[in-house]
Amino acid sequence: MFPASSRLRGALALFLGTAALPAAAAHLEVQGGRSYMDDHGAHAAFVEATFAAHAVGNSRLDWSPDVSAGWIDGRDVRRYRTAEFGTRPSVALLAAGARFHYGAPNAWYRPLFFSFQLAGINHTTQALSSHYQFVSTLGWQGRYLSFQLRHVSNGGLNGPNRGETMALVGVGFDL
Repeated sequence: MFPASSRLRGALALFLGTAALPAAAAHLEVQGGRSYMDDHGAHAAFVEATFAAHAVGNSRLDWSPDVSAGWIDGRDVRRYRTAEFGTRPSVALLAAGARFHYGAPNAWYRPLFFSFQLAGINHTTQALSSHYQFVSTLGWQGRYLSFQLRHVSNGGLNGPNRGETMALVGVGFDL
């Protein structure tokens, strides 16, 4: 287990990273949950900003610019202690991409979304074995609450590529 001071530094870095998010954000969320590599869990936290929506032609599909800063705690998995890509380091990531919604503004399914982002990370691990990653999220976003299933992976472009899969709950507000 990691000392409380390293977790505190990570939380502080994530909090201070929110200051870098643009002031024009339409919706800001703080998300937390549990991330898994294989069956080994770790805590995860994100701050995400979603901007104004843009229609895709005359369709009911729209997209919004989406940026996030995240933290996935490390875990101690004995069999990977001496591997080239370990599991102990915590990983910070910065990501940017688009969030997609479909439907009329009052449709029951309108709060459902899919987002895709490209990310950079600070440490490579058994789960995230390159400094570039793809982030895919499927979720539901209400006015103040959201639920997401998120997967972070390099798409098999390098290393073991186990990926991180997480369930997150978010609390947000409009700016």
